[in-house]
Amino acid sequence: MKLYFSPGACSMSPHIVLQESGLTFTLEQVDLKTHRTASGKDYFTINPKGQVPVLELDDGAILTEGPAIVQFLADRAPEHKLAPAAGSFERVQLQEWLNFISTELHKGFSPLWNAKTPEETKIAAWERLTKWLGLLEGRFATHRFVMGNDFSVADAYLYTVLNWTTFLKRPLTDWPAVEAYMARVAERPAVQRTLQAEGLAG
Repeated sequence: MKLYFSPGACSMSPHIVLQESGLTFTLEQVDLKTHRTASGKDYFTINPKGQVPVLELDDGAILTEGPAIVQFLADRAPEHKLAPAAGSFERVQLQEWLNFISTELHKGFSPLWNAKTPEETKIAAWERLTKWLGLLEGRFATHRFVMGNDFSVADAYLYTVLNWTTFLKRPLTDWPAVEAYMARVAERPAVQRTLQAEGLAG
C-alpha cells in the first residue's frame, strides 16, 4: 500500500493508523500548491479531487476519504483493535465520532487557513470551534480516548485536526482535559514515528 500525504494535513490521520497497524506501506509526499507528487506525477491523475489523503492498494485501487481509509485499515489489522467490529453498535458510534470530527471540526478549521477569509468570519469560525472544544473538554474529563479507555482510529483523526491549533497559534490552554488528551496521544510511539516521518517532530 502507498499513502499519498502532505505533512501535517488530514492525511496524518491514516498515516498514524498505518503506523499503529503494523501493515506494510510506503509514503509519497504531495505538494498541494503545485499538485505534484515527490516522484513528479500530476496528482490530479491519482485523485481528481486534488486532496490528500489517498491510499493506493497493491492492486491499484484507490481510496480518497480519510474516515473511510482509517476504517479500511483498522479492518485489515483487527488484532490491533483500532476499530470495533463492523456491524456492531460500537462501530456505528465510531462512525458517529468520525462524522463529527469531519464535518464540525475538520471543516470548521477551513476558514482559519485561508488568508482571504475576512477577519469577522475567522472570529465566528473560532467561536464555533470553541463550542466543540468545550464538548470535548467534558468528554476527556472522564475518558482517556474518544471511544473510552482504548485508542482508536477516531483518536488518530481528532489528534490530527486539533494539532492544527499549534500551526495556527491558537493554544488549547482553556481546555486542560483536551490538552492532556493531546499530550497522551502524542506520546504514542506510532504518533512519534508519524511526526518524524512527516518532518514535524521536535
